[in-house]
Amino acid sequence: MSWARGKQMNKRLYKLTGMLVFALASYTTLLALAGPGLQATANLRDEWNTADLDVLASLRISQLSPALRDPSNSIENLPAAIELGQRLFKDARFSRNQAVSCASCHDPEKQFQDGLPVSRGVGEGARRAMPIVGAAHSPWLFWDGRKDSLWAQALGPLEDSVEHGGNRTRYAHLIQTHYRAEYEAIFHAMPDLSHMAQDAGPSGTAAEKLAWDAMTAKERKAVTQVFANMGKAIAAYEKTLTYGEAPFDRYVEGTIAKVPGAQEALTLQEVSGLRVFIGKGQCVTCHAGPLLTDQHFHNTGIPPRDPAKPDLGRAAAIDKVQKDEFNCIGPFSDATADQCQELRFMATDKAPMLAAFKTPSLRNVALRPPYMHAGQFTSIEQAIRHYTKAPVAVAGHTELSDGRASHVERQPIRLTEEEIRDLVSFLRTLSGPILDGTQR
Repeated sequence: MSWARGKQMNKRLYKLTGMLVFALASYTTLLALAGPGLQATANLRDEWNTADLDVLASLRISQLSPALRDPSNSIENLPAAIELGQRLFKDARFSRNQAVSCASCHDPEKQFQDGLPVSRGVGEGARRAMPIVGAAHSPWLFWDGRKDSLWAQALGPLEDSVEHGGNRTRYAHLIQTHYRAEYEAIFHAMPDLSHMAQDAGPSGTAAEKLAWDAMTAKERKAVTQVFANMGKAIAAYEKTLTYGEAPFDRYVEGTIAKVPGAQEALTLQEVSGLRVFIGKGQCVTCHAGPLLTDQHFHNTGIPPRDPAKPDLGRAAAIDKVQKDEFNCIGPFSDATADQCQELRFMATDKAPMLAAFKTPSLRNVALRPPYMHAGQFTSIEQAIRHYTKAPVAVAGHTELSDGRASHVERQPIRLTEEEIRDLVSFLRTLSGPILDGTQR
């Protein structure tokens, strides 16, 4: 073959190749921009029926609506309040030993929890730290729901004897010393603390309680207002924390849109686990919605850490939230009574709530062992096996049937070893980034 003829054939080959590349690129572009009609022709690896697709669609993080405005916290969206709250969240001076901050138990490097079975502050607690990411979507806070807002929740540990272990006048003095300008720019002028004890509060040591009782009612109210405002600022920061897209979300989005190759976001084993999750495993019964929690309380027979003194959960918290001075209808709330619907119409029957605990979100669940309200299970697999065993509840009545209870609400979960492995594999696909609204 002559050099000239070879050159001519190469030109034709390049031209054909270019046409093919252009055609493929055009098809890909059209497919990406096409409506359901063209995309429906794409072959999907995994087939789902309409009912299952509806369930999957409801679990996507993209379906999470912005958290509702909290009428009891009028400053929650102020940038200055968010910034102050973030600083207070990390400040260990707000504790008895000057070593414990909110971030100690809600560590940003550990999924905003601490990885311990029960949390440790100035002492050891009785329950596990719940992740606070996405908590603004919940009407009840803590495992037992004893607080009805993020800001009320933030205040609890500050005075708790085994968490921060501090007191109200100590905190007010710290705000005045280190954050006065920032505080007064958001709220109002600091009260005159010059004649108030350094350490006084309605809880704490006998000396602190005595000093609190010695204060006038006006002084106690002024200091408590500073304390409440601290919680509102911390809540403003916590409300900016949300979950980002996980492999599960990419799989569902691609499946619904019929995007070729999108189902590769999950392996076949993970997809099998997903089918167990929304079907035979009954997981979606309680772990529903974009945050994979129904935000309710359930007794599923989780063994207590101390069988002789079982944790009574929600039943013991009903009176606490109703009597809480920092609840939605309390004197330090910014809401009117008619804006506090959750509190006003909360269920108060304690019997069905005995030893019932809040359903935690499964977002990023594989990244934050151990599990349950007191870290009773060290692994996801162990937690799943609890539901297949359905033990008798030590306190109250379990919602799982064990063949011995007469109050059964649903049947126990029967899974094969393969289904358990598949479900564990799927739950790992729920891990995604945590988005901090202060870092935009």
